[in-house]
Amino acid sequence: MAFPYMQTPYPYPLPMVQNYSLQQAQQQGGLIWVQGEPGAKSHPVGAGQSVLLMDSESNRFFIKTADASGMPLPLRVFDYTERKETVSAPDSATAAGVDVSGFITREEFERRIQAILAQYGEGSKNDE
Repeated sequence: MAFPYMQTPYPYPLPMVQNYSLQQAQQQGGLIWVQGEPGAKSHPVGAGQSVLLMDSESNRFFIKTADASGMPLPLRVFDYTERKETVSAPDSATAAGVDVSGFITREEFERRIQAILAQYGEGSKNDE
């Protein structure tokens, strides 16, 4: 007795599997975390798209891009460092790079004026 041929049902088309981590990252502010350069290299990128990938192991990030045919371009690696708050420069002339060695203080100025006035006053008395 021959076994009847089993008819296989027509296979249903599989739904397109989308990049879950990309959807999740878009919902969570756009950051995708990977573990080092191997994680960045293995992360899928859609054809004609670029993805920013943050390294969870060090202070660097990656930009992974694929061309229109889906072929990945070379991985771009960037290092980043924290920018420390800069101390605001005092608004004195020395901060602007002006040489102030030729200037005198207010007290010195007042003394010189008094000396000139005293000399002028004595000179006018002697001339009379």
